[in-house]
Amino acid sequence: MLDDSAAYVDGPWSHRTVSAAGARFHVAETGEGPLVLLLHGFPQFWWAWRSQLVALAEAGYRAVAVDLRGYGASDKTPRGYDLVGSAQDMAGLIRALGAADAIVVGHGVGGLVGWTMASYHPESVRALAVLSAPHPRRAARVLLSGGPGVSHMLRAQIPILPEHRLLTDGCVRVGELLDAWSGPGWPHAETEERYRLAFAIPKVSHCSLEYHRWIFRSRWRTDGLRYALRMRTPLRIPVLQLHGSLDPVCPPKVARASGGLVRGPYLWKPVEGTGHFLHEESPNEVNEALVGWTSEIGTAVGDG
Repeated sequence: MLDDSAAYVDGPWSHRTVSAAGARFHVAETGEGPLVLLLHGFPQFWWAWRSQLVALAEAGYRAVAVDLRGYGASDKTPRGYDLVGSAQDMAGLIRALGAADAIVVGHGVGGLVGWTMASYHPESVRALAVLSAPHPRRAARVLLSGGPGVSHMLRAQIPILPEHRLLTDGCVRVGELLDAWSGPGWPHAETEERYRLAFAIPKVSHCSLEYHRWIFRSRWRTDGLRYALRMRTPLRIPVLQLHGSLDPVCPPKVARASGGLVRGPYLWKPVEGTGHFLHEESPNEVNEALVGWTSEIGTAVGDG
């Protein structure tokens, strides 16, 4: 096991810890301007956004990538891994960063958190970009797709054993998931090693799976039913949906159905030849799409 030093990767950004919603969150930030908050997915950490941090800062934004609760160098609390709680975490983080609101960009589970923030904390989200993540009201369709993400989700419901499997042999399973869920040619060996080291940080394996357990199990509980009802309200903010054409975890057709729950300006943009981790598999194309979209919506959401 390692301490959380694996989450402190050097680069053209600064690291700090920010207290919000009763927990401490590690962030990497760079640039000045309107806040863009970047939320990673499984099985990654803030470093997944390294390319986007630089591109957004160069475009005139204050780009902040955070380790979600339970990941990287953020707190590993016993509870707090439901989407409603995670949305509260991130809304609190925006305030703690000194901003009234932010453009929120989320991938995978981070995308689900972003969708949830926009419904539960609309005052905190100026606009939303989601990568590889359907609207939570459409997420059940992923289970019917029979893809590799479904088998992972089902195995994650077993206590204890999934955590041990992910940690075995230096987290080799993490590398296998990255390879299986991506398009051809990714990840590189150095990238895989970085994620395996970060996943070996104590408690990350357990905390990361707790998100998946809540997503699946809450569907039959009262808290999940309340959540589903709340998420029925269409969003009226600008939404960009980026999705890999080869994503085996969430089929593009399922993700695109999310547009029916958006009443604000909505843009669907597939990224050809990429899988689930499109922001790393094709960073230049994703950067161009994000920067172009943020520029186009600037007048609509304000520039302050």
